[in-house]
Amino acid sequence: MAAMEPMVDFGTWVMKSKLMDMEVVRDIVMGFVRHTFYEHFCAGEDALGTQNTVQKLYRGGDGLRTMLVYAVEYASDNVSCDRNLEAFLQTVETAKSLPPSSVSFVIVKISAICPMKLLERVSDLLRWQHKDPSLNLPWKLDTLPIFSSISPTYHTLKKPEPLTLEEEHDLQLAHQRLLKICENCLEANVPLTVDAEHTSVQPAIDYLTYSSAIKYNKDDNIIMYGTVQAYLKDAKERLLLASKAADKMGVPMGFKLVRGAYMSSERKLASSLGFESPIHNSIQETHACYNECASFMLDKIANGPGAVVLATHNVESDVDDNIGRLAVEKAHDLGIGKLNQKLEFAQLHGMSEALSFALRNAGFQVSKYMPYGPVEIVIPYLLRRAEENRGLLSTSTLDRELMRKELKRRLKASVF
Repeated sequence: MAAMEPMVDFGTWVMKSKLMDMEVVRDIVMGFVRHTFYEHFCAGEDALGTQNTVQKLYRGGDGLRTMLVYAVEYASDNVSCDRNLEAFLQTVETAKSLPPSSVSFVIVKISAICPMKLLERVSDLLRWQHKDPSLNLPWKLDTLPIFSSISPTYHTLKKPEPLTLEEEHDLQLAHQRLLKICENCLEANVPLTVDAEHTSVQPAIDYLTYSSAIKYNKDDNIIMYGTVQAYLKDAKERLLLASKAADKMGVPMGFKLVRGAYMSSERKLASSLGFESPIHNSIQETHACYNECASFMLDKIANGPGAVVLATHNVESDVDDNIGRLAVEKAHDLGIGKLNQKLEFAQLHGMSEALSFALRNAGFQVSKYMPYGPVEIVIPYLLRRAEENRGLLSTSTLDRELMRKELKRRLKASVF
């Protein structure tokens, strides 16, 4: 269903329409969503409810691990940020209670623990300092490079006002929330990965991620991972700059490589402001950027500090696009052990099962990105997942072909 664009468009329209204000319609739609998209992409209503899903995946799925994420989208004030913090801390506790190694990562969205407006303000100031290094930001902590020479700055066309005392206080609170999660992850011995978001707020997200990594990533124990979106034209250069700076500071850095999740909105924003899109012009360029970033990180972890999570769903036969196969071949050539803790493959829960099992059966560490949470809270996540992944799902022909074969086999077996 998610591969059918008219179905996705209609479903998105219904979920955002005033029809949802009618109790009868809302109950019907929510019931449908719960038993279709929700059960397909999500693990359960709460952290404890996900335990069975995680254990089933780990024990019955030949050792597939879980990246556990409380799937809330954005927070607008400190009250909602504190509420989300408690949910993320509960996620860490759940991970700690599960069998060792069954949970590979806890995932956090910075926009869930820091108000979106504040992230925009901090990003504006960081961008302006990139343009004008003389700008003093008294609240700024040690960090890694956030921008490259080609990073988009059209979000900030005029010099922003300094943060107010209240905004500085709120930024400190947001940083403390992130450090609290880091501390709990350190105690639980479960790494934390920060998801990437819109370019309008990504500078602030990278700033908070890197400043926390400097504090918590020690020796070979990498607690904090950042995320790089390969569909951005500046992705490779930013990865190289941050990685080299981390090496110079003696900070082992972990990165999750993804294609990207905000293509439509990014292009729309750039176009509305009269600027070129920050997204690569073709899927082939995105594939090439992803492969180059993956190759760089594999070379790096083969010979030194660092770690990488390769999040890819591509199982098509075109070798130029088959990121999973290329990465496996590269890892083999570099002599990176299959169960090396520095390398992990990942796919979304409910997607690319054939690729996940193939990589796991080949002996590599593989995780499924598994969101959880009440249906009402997860709806924004599901809407973005559907919009973002309709094209991705429509190319997952191998999984659908295998499912058709299995359905035919079962039908035939039941009849004969």
